[in-house]
Amino acid sequence: MKRITLLTFIIFDLFLIFKTNSSFSQATHDYLIAPADVLEISIWGEEELIKQIVVRPDGKISFPLVGDIEVAGKTTMQVKKEIEKKIREYIPDAIASVIVAQLGSLQYYVVGKVAKPGVYNVSKPITVLQALALAGGLTPFAKQDKILIIRYHDKKTIKIPFNYKEVKKGDHLEQNILLQRGDVVLVP
Repeated sequence: MKRITLLTFIIFDLFLIFKTNSSFSQATHDYLIAPADVLEISIWGEEELIKQIVVRPDGKISFPLVGDIEVAGKTTMQVKKEIEKKIREYIPDAIASVIVAQLGSLQYYVVGKVAKPGVYNVSKPITVLQALALAGGLTPFAKQDKILIIRYHDKKTIKIPFNYKEVKKGDHLEQNILLQRGDVVLVP
């Protein structure tokens, strides 16, 4: 019975590898792990090696027998391979599983003259319009043509203008960009 389960696990892993490398794979990119995400990591057949771990602000995690591993900016498949490589010194036939159990890193902020300002956690990237909708929309006194997206990138602050008046008319829709982790939508 244990061999059948192991064989099933190996076939599933091969399927994932084929799917990831195939030209028929999904159109979107694989999710990249970031600080504050919660990973569930397990080693098949080792009950004491099933852990839920929060990715630290430095982008690393600590896992038994392996120590610290840099995971930020990597896919779950890349982390799986690295854990298997390091743990095989102790468990020769180790098969790891890495799952993003909880997204903690796709946060953005909406502040200013919106109905519900605050921090928003989402499961996938969203646009400026979607962020404003989740924040309950603009208040009557909001300056619709002066909205800014504030983005922090390599120790620099980038200000990206967003003119809601134009976008709601269907003009200059290129302003409706996808928000990135940590973006602030400022509605004056």
